Amino acid sequence: MTLPFSQLPAEMFREIKAHKWLALMIFAAVSFGVLIAGFVWPYKYESEVVIFVDDRNIIRPLMEGSAVTTRVSDRTSAARELLWNRNIVEPIATDPEIFGQEASGLSPEALEGRVAAIRANLFVRPRGDSYFSVGYASESPTEAFQVAQRLGQLFIAETNERKRSESRNAYEFIDKQVKSYEQQLAQVEERMKQFLSENVDGTEGEANQRMANLRSQIELAELERQELQSRAASLERELLGMAPVIQQRAVDQYQQRINGLQDRLDNLRLQYHDTYPDIVILREQIAELERRRAQALEEGGPSNVVSGGDAEANPVFQEVRSALAETRADIRTKDTRIRALNELLSEHMLRMERIQENKAEYSELTRDMEVNKQIYDDLLKRRERARVSMHLDVEGQGLNYRISENAQYPRGVKGPKFSTFAFAGLFLGAIAPFGLIAGLLQIDPRVRARKQLEETIGLPVLAELPHVKTPYEQRRERRLTTLVVICALLVCGAYVALAAASMMGVIG
Repeated sequence: MTLPFSQLPAEMFREIKAHKWLALMIFAAVSFGVLIAGFVWPYKYESEVVIFVDDRNIIRPLMEGSAVTTRVSDRTSAARELLWNRNIVEPIATDPEIFGQEASGLSPEALEGRVAAIRANLFVRPRGDSYFSVGYASESPTEAFQVAQRLGQLFIAETNERKRSESRNAYEFIDKQVKSYEQQLAQVEERMKQFLSENVDGTEGEANQRMANLRSQIELAELERQELQSRAASLERELLGMAPVIQQRAVDQYQQRINGLQDRLDNLRLQYHDTYPDIVILREQIAELERRRAQALEEGGPSNVVSGGDAEANPVFQEVRSALAETRADIRTKDTRIRALNELLSEHMLRMERIQENKAEYSELTRDMEVNKQIYDDLLKRRERARVSMHLDVEGQGLNYRISENAQYPRGVKGPKFSTFAFAGLFLGAIAPFGLIAGLLQIDPRVRARKQLEETIGLPVLAELPHVKTPYEQRRERRLTTLVVICALLVCGAYVALAAASMMGVIG
């Protein structure tokens, strides 16, 4: 039956009074048990190195787009994984300055145990956006300090080496790819050169352009031939209506000579005076001819001075006939040109058929060359960026780790101290009997209070007989209580003395 909560304190004290020695033994056992646990508890000393993540130096904005700095997405996790690396843990485990001279001669099993212990006790904790700490916990403060300092140094060295190695490997990989694509590009170019040397017909675009030019020339030549044919027909019609010869008109012989002498006279007058002898002679000749002409006219009329013209070839007719012959020659030239252009066009059509047959191979070669050229150009740019990135990492630029605060020698333990165990022992020893009795009362099936019957059976209890002790029992109870109190004080004194001696360093 469950004991009512209101009756629990009274029953607890009654049971304590009834079992004084048992309560004393429980108090002593729990108190000294906690104190002994404080003696054997593995107290840990911690030391840590604070590391600053420098990813905002002046090089970053200056080299934006020209180089890629090495980045770590989760610095804490990455640092923990790096510190778990055997390249870092094993040198610490075999360091004689930390673990003594025998550290270098450990057996494989002992070495594995020490490596596992170091991995279990090292820790990495974030400390803001740009800081995190690397530390080590050990039962020895000297060991904790030395290991933490060594962890920080090895972390910086390993990180820098990994950055340089990563940049160098990236550059070497891209450089290898560049050289590979150089060979591929050279092979494709050689294949293209061989293809063009074996197939001299050219490309489809060149053939189409040449055929289009030939068609244009043929059309132009046909138009010119039509124009020449029209011109020839026009000249033929013109010749049909034109006389091949013409009759010259009658000529006045005296007047013709007079006109000639008059022209000479006019020319001399421009240079000499009228008294010049040649001018005088010319005037006399002109006068004589005019006298003869007048006399001839008086004797026989105009027929004595005018002579009939002779028949001669028509110059216009000759000119038109020459133009006609030239035009017909031009027509024959145009016909020859048109035939030659048509033959060239036929040859280029056959050439186009051959080009179409080689089009697939030419397209494949062209596509391979373009793709390889694009990839090659892109790899060249990436290689230069990788080269700059490698130089940045070699020079310690970009993402960089620096020790912001060195490890400090631990001045106190981490976690519960011996004084905590000492105070906790007295407290736990004092409440242990009460807690144990309270638990037993809750599971005890016996009836200890009237409310238990009333609540369980549902009937009222009419009377309750109290427990009455005789005077002898009361005197014996008082003596027993005094003895238990004295023993409890002795136990407390021994406990306090032992705890004080341990905290003052008298006992270790």
